[in-house]
Amino acid sequence: MRAGQLPRWADYGLMPAINVVAAFLVSGLVVLLIGENPVEAVRILVWGALGWNEGIGFTLFYATNFIFTGLAVAVAFHAGLFNIGGEGQAYLGGLGVALACLALDRFVPWWVTLPVAVAGAAAAGALWALVPAYLQARRGSHVVITTIMFNFIAASLMVYLLVNVMAKTGSMQPETRTFEAGGRLPLLQSILPGVDFGSAPVNLSFVLALLSCVLVWVLIWRTRLGYEIRTFGASPGAAVYAGISPVRITIVTMLISGGLAGMMAINEIMGSQHRLLIEFVSGYGFVGIAVALMGRAHPVGIVLAAILFGILYQGGAELAFEMPAITRDMIVVIQGLVILFAGALEHMFRPLLLRLFGIIAAPASKPA
Repeated sequence: MRAGQLPRWADYGLMPAINVVAAFLVSGLVVLLIGENPVEAVRILVWGALGWNEGIGFTLFYATNFIFTGLAVAVAFHAGLFNIGGEGQAYLGGLGVALACLALDRFVPWWVTLPVAVAGAAAAGALWALVPAYLQARRGSHVVITTIMFNFIAASLMVYLLVNVMAKTGSMQPETRTFEAGGRLPLLQSILPGVDFGSAPVNLSFVLALLSCVLVWVLIWRTRLGYEIRTFGASPGAAVYAGISPVRITIVTMLISGGLAGMMAINEIMGSQHRLLIEFVSGYGFVGIAVALMGRAHPVGIVLAAILFGILYQGGAELAFEMPAITRDMIVVIQGLVILFAGALEHMFRPLLLRLFGIIAAPASKPA
């Protein structure tokens, strides 16, 4: 361990755990202030997410969305880029999925539609990230600002398309027609014998999300492109000196990031809603930022962080039902505290840990 640096297990495991515990302690104080028992609230939250089969199914369903958006943010992180446009890229990914399903669902089975839908989602998400990537690479426009603006443009574009172009005939709802069997992913419980998730919509896209984690790990840590991405993120000057093109790395990385965000729509559109509708993203793109931060931009950490936020989403719904004094707004506050401690306050406990590990390592470093 170098001076001023935590061991890898502490940096990737202990620090996120301390941040989560701190967030829950502060949340417990908030629950106490409104007159409820924080221990009982935690029990209900954990039971609602993990205590029964249907709760586990919903937890995994939400986690699937967070895995995709977390991977999208993480890939950009490795290149020193902050892609905050996951919402818009996932929105456009939904358009790619819907076009594939609407074109094929009546003619072919789902397993033929799926590769086309995945390609459509990734291509649409990547395309939506292309313009911010180009502006960053060629014009110096900061990618944070441009991707935020593109979120709003994507939302307006989807409203226009669903109201004026793709709306179901005879319906006043801003949504497409419902997909036939060829445009619907099978539920996970129909694939895994003996597994029953009740009415939870967790589907085959969960497996696709785990496969994406493996592919991202291979890309970032086992390929030349991944090495160039990490080098550029660590030191742009050194990357240029080594002959790595900043323009190419910026654009390619953002395309991959946007494609991963777009693939989130597979879970929602083809796996659950079975139609394209307004607001299906529901903030998953922004939560992906916290997932990537908490998971240290590593696929394994992202899976664990995504499951944690899945627990908060599903368990929070049960908590709001069982304890009416704890409203959905309170659940959002708890989620916000986790994001706060995982992001903005992530380094609050680091100096203390560094001193602690320095004290532990000091005797071993003294000469005999």
